[in-house]
Amino acid sequence: MQILPVSDNQLKKEFLKVPHLIYAGDENWICPLEQDVEKTFNPQKNPFFKHGKCTRWILQDDQGKTIGRIAAFVNDKKAFQYDQPTGGMGFFECVNDEKAAFTLFDTARDWLIGQGMKAMDGPINFGENDTFWGLLVEGFTPPSYGMNYNPSYYQAFFDNYGFKTEYQQITNHLAVRKPFPERFTKIANWVANKPGYTFESFSRKNAEKYVSDLMEIYNDGWKDFENFVPIKKETLLASFKQMEAIMDEKLIWFAYVNGEPASFVVIIPDANQLIKGFDGKLGLLEKIKFVYRRWKGINRMRAIVMGTKTAYQKHGLESALFIKLKEYVLPMEQYDELELSWVGDFNDKMLSIHEATGATFGKRHLTLRKLF
Repeated sequence: MQILPVSDNQLKKEFLKVPHLIYAGDENWICPLEQDVEKTFNPQKNPFFKHGKCTRWILQDDQGKTIGRIAAFVNDKKAFQYDQPTGGMGFFECVNDEKAAFTLFDTARDWLIGQGMKAMDGPINFGENDTFWGLLVEGFTPPSYGMNYNPSYYQAFFDNYGFKTEYQQITNHLAVRKPFPERFTKIANWVANKPGYTFESFSRKNAEKYVSDLMEIYNDGWKDFENFVPIKKETLLASFKQMEAIMDEKLIWFAYVNGEPASFVVIIPDANQLIKGFDGKLGLLEKIKFVYRRWKGINRMRAIVMGTKTAYQKHGLESALFIKLKEYVLPMEQYDELELSWVGDFNDKMLSIHEATGATFGKRHLTLRKLF
């Protein structure tokens, strides 16, 4: 077997072709857009290159056939916050051959050691954790946009190589047309009508304002979590720019207390229903199909992220946001399911909110760590 650094356009094509080999015949798999994958490795399009570095490889067998791939990266803002400097590996795909998988893991490990790292997390993304993140170990159903999907045999590769679970990522599913539990609805309506409490949906015309409000809420609400790194406005603006093609402004809601940004939820229509069968391409024909499917309608949404300032985390604002969302969604008679993804098992508050809505278990991903 031979490891090749991805250094030219032909090798980039080989890197992008690997999943088509792995998932041939798997009806649940939906190929991510190649342009989304490539943005991760483009310093002009991925702001994480301003405080990190990234590289990738493919693996070929003795006959020169590409049978695997992997990427490794260092995020300087996070790497040194742990007990040992920790890098990342991701975009791992491999045939069902442990020797091949270990060769790929060794390649990422050796590069990270050369960068001064003493551990690696994976499979993760060289970017935010809302896409390309985690090893799927339960809930092998069609993934929503940005959610990692992989064969079940990958888990044995990670276990046998010595990776250990750092945390689990839980995804729950909410039946949109099913009424919320009575207690949840009562609290939500009470909060929604409290004096000084106001609620607004996102507006493209005032995108800068809402992105600033989201950043303020997020950085306050998550600051007490271990190894938290504040999110930057440029990162958020890039994310919202990427969502533009599928965004529905009325699915993104903000709560204010006496004018102060206090809570938010970002939900998008599931773009995987739009790109299924595209094989990662987005040429003219695919764009026409995309627009037609968008017009025809999507029946699943995905909650990407929620957040509430620390001072308001027991005020029931999240419940009120869900009520506002439902007031918009139900009359449309379009959406059937809301995927609440993904919540770390360390986030008891958010998991409790999921439970209060009546959501049911959907998927489980793992973020793992290998100490060198």
